[in-house]
Amino acid sequence: MLAEIITIGDEILIGQIVDTNSAWMAQQLNAIGVRIKQISSVSDDRQHILTALAEAQQRADIVLITGGLGPTKDDITKKTLADYFGVGFVENAEALANVERIFAKYNRPLLEVNRQQAMVPANCEVLNNQNGTAPGMWFNHNGKIFVSMPGVPHEMMYMVEEQVIPKLKATFKLPVIIHKTILTVGEGESFLAERITDIEEALPPYIKLAYLPKLGQVRLRLSGYADDEAILQQEIDTLAAHLTDRLGSVVAAQEDIALEKAIMNKLEQLGQTISLAESCTGGYLSHLFTQHPGSSKTFLGGAVSYSNQLKESILGVTEDNLRQYGAVSEQTATQMVEGALRNFKSDYAIAVTGIAGPDGGTPEKPVGTVWIGVAGKGNIVVKRFVFGNKRRQNIERTAITALGMLNTLLAAQ
Repeated sequence: MLAEIITIGDEILIGQIVDTNSAWMAQQLNAIGVRIKQISSVSDDRQHILTALAEAQQRADIVLITGGLGPTKDDITKKTLADYFGVGFVENAEALANVERIFAKYNRPLLEVNRQQAMVPANCEVLNNQNGTAPGMWFNHNGKIFVSMPGVPHEMMYMVEEQVIPKLKATFKLPVIIHKTILTVGEGESFLAERITDIEEALPPYIKLAYLPKLGQVRLRLSGYADDEAILQQEIDTLAAHLTDRLGSVVAAQEDIALEKAIMNKLEQLGQTISLAESCTGGYLSHLFTQHPGSSKTFLGGAVSYSNQLKESILGVTEDNLRQYGAVSEQTATQMVEGALRNFKSDYAIAVTGIAGPDGGTPEKPVGTVWIGVAGKGNIVVKRFVFGNKRRQNIERTAITALGMLNTLLAAQ
């Protein structure tokens, strides 16, 4: 069962907003056994929309459309859909009652332009919008399902979860799709592929392995398609265990989560804590941890010791070390991570110091030079890296590399 997603709006094409709707809808459809054939974004232009609809109908069984359903003249999706299906408009009593309810709730006058929201193509089934005035529309046309929904994310999401997904399940006999993600860190996809070649080549035709690289990380995703969910789940779990055993310490998690969340989960299971001593990352590592609910169970905090003075006073880096070796050095990184453990009373610690750029480098220590230290349970590892000359990437690479080093240290415990 194939689906296509079409997002409508000039604001997407000029980069004024980011299309998050498509990614979210793709996840929901995948979960019920519907595969996405294509995702397209089109302008607020009648012919462009008509062409996109015609092409989508040739490729997919289900076409999901968002955007262009507002009450103003630039919202032309509904009129274009009526033209595409060759039908006129009718007033839908349920949609009108919903519009009247919303305006009465806020004690606002109901304008004629708002009343027009209840006018829908004659061949559609209305999907009521509990969070806005624009109704969704379900079309069954020549054996293909078209669903038009508002582009406002929270309106669309409610409609998909509460109405579209149940109707798709009732309309089609959908296969089982199971995804299993293994998060790895610190090893490139080509090296991973070489290590698991025999496992990959032995996969049955209904199970695929995808490599999803990200800065310093690779997610391995097993995707299986079958009719018997229990048997497929057992096969996927067995393959995931085989991959995890083969890859060893580069595995951070056996689920699709952020690397820092995987680290926190491991620490929580161990009943352990972590603190940070950040210089060149300027608090970015702290942000990665604290963006997740429940981070206080494992993350104690730390110091953003940008200046040498704070490295000395908060972390105990010696003046002699700073003078002799400099802030960006093995000696300073070592004293920073030791100081974090000692002063913040955590079980594990990360320290980073480097030259993020774009300036400040020297021939001996070019921009992108970073020293990272991780420590805990009597072990300490300090390594030097040279990244690039782009500040933002250097900060992100430093953070991911530090987390990867900690993951390896935790695996060795």
